[in-house]
Amino acid sequence: MTDTTTRRRMLGWRARSGAGIDGLELREEPEPVPGPGEVLVAVRAVTLGYRELLVLRGEYVLPVKDDLVPVSDGAGEVVALGPGVRRARIGDRVTAGLFPYWLDGPFGRPEHFPQLGGSLDGWLAQKVVLPESALVPVPAHLSYAEAATLPCAAVTAWHALDGVRAGDTVLTLGTGGVSLFAAQLAKLLGARVLATTGDAAKAGRLRALGVDEVVLRGDGDWPERVRALTDGGRGVDRVVDVVGDLPRALRAVAMSGEVALVGFLGGEPPVLDPRALFGAGARVRPLAVGSRAQFEAMNRAIEAGGMRPVVDRVFGFEEAVAAFRHYAEERPFGKVVIAL
Repeated sequence: MTDTTTRRRMLGWRARSGAGIDGLELREEPEPVPGPGEVLVAVRAVTLGYRELLVLRGEYVLPVKDDLVPVSDGAGEVVALGPGVRRARIGDRVTAGLFPYWLDGPFGRPEHFPQLGGSLDGWLAQKVVLPESALVPVPAHLSYAEAATLPCAAVTAWHALDGVRAGDTVLTLGTGGVSLFAAQLAKLLGARVLATTGDAAKAGRLRALGVDEVVLRGDGDWPERVRALTDGGRGVDRVVDVVGDLPRALRAVAMSGEVALVGFLGGEPPVLDPRALFGAGARVRPLAVGSRAQFEAMNRAIEAGGMRPVVDRVFGFEEAVAAFRHYAEERPFGKVVIAL
């Protein structure tokens, strides 16, 4: 084993689940060494999401290790290879999925469960070790900051759009990371996109992003207004529901459509009458992020379409606490990036 006293030193942020943003601590520590099948990545950018706040608050539903290197989403450059590595080379621009061992197929086997920035150390350090099997190449036209936005929010949105075809109508709720990516990716797939927002100032920004119709949630019965914007009032083919407002989502979706249930950003979820589910004649599909294969398929679509993620603001590495506070308090439009 390498003597830690002779290893290079680096800076990394550490966190304790339940300690909140104030519990973040910047430390100098030994640079990690890649083992068999692993690579060392020089981190160039990380991005924040709602999941990171749940981890810091002690509210995340999956296990979180003690003394954690936080943040699940990042991108960087491969700078060293462990023994037996075949899928990566020095200089590769890479990112990785939230679940680094979920390579393909449905989620659920025990080996899928470890997650970066949770049960495994994440990206918020100058260098990180990752299994080579987790690596996903960065689309050629994207910067590291843009690529770092993809692993959680974008892959979740792509998974939520599984089966959407050109000519379908997709509804996104709000302007969080998953919803913005769902709008952009649905347009890449040739869908017509509707979006709701509670902020009139953001309606124009949604339209500039390619959204076809924007419905203000505080302006009357939004499910009925959504249906009125569809052919014959039939409803939308797909709702990407990050709020957990199933009663309203089911009123907006068409018969034989689908509600992709992504999360519960609306807080305490409303009570759902089973008759509403039966009467909607639609499928409700809960989902969590996606596999490496889905990540790679999404990146091919992003590269072919020249799509660029929406970045709200970029912070420096030593400004990580300020970045977390900005994300938690300012309701950003687009992703919050920490660049190294």
